[in-house]
Amino acid sequence: MSSQDDPKSRPSLLWLARFVVGVVFVINVSCALAFLSQPERYVPGFELTGVQGRIIVQAIGILFLMWNATYPLVVIHPDRYRTLFAIVLVQQTIGVLGETWLLTTLPAGHPALWATGVRFIVFDGLGLIAMAIVFWLLERRS
Repeated sequence: MSSQDDPKSRPSLLWLARFVVGVVFVINVSCALAFLSQPERYVPGFELTGVQGRIIVQAIGILFLMWNATYPLVVIHPDRYRTLFAIVLVQQTIGVLGETWLLTTLPAGHPALWATGVRFIVFDGLGLIAMAIVFWLLERRS
């Protein structure tokens, strides 16, 4: 019997999926809460200032919370909510592609925006890869 057929490996795989999706969720929500509670710390990274900068950064925090509303059920039951898990992957893919598009259309001379964009792409890209791997492993097991 291969390890793929081993019924004992399924609980381990579920915990791995919970961990991976949970880590992405916790980091996303902590970022959202930081953007909401301390926007002035993040305004310069978006090359913004003043009230407009504060509101935009807080709006991004709200969008992060909206984006992550789908994660908790996947964290709790990644096998039971496979369709929702797939939606999480689509959301993450849209994020990575959108952030990449924005970065590629950014004119020269915006180092703070460029650095912010790269941070988002790297984190979201790594999260997408990790979650896609555990999703694929769960699909193989079912």
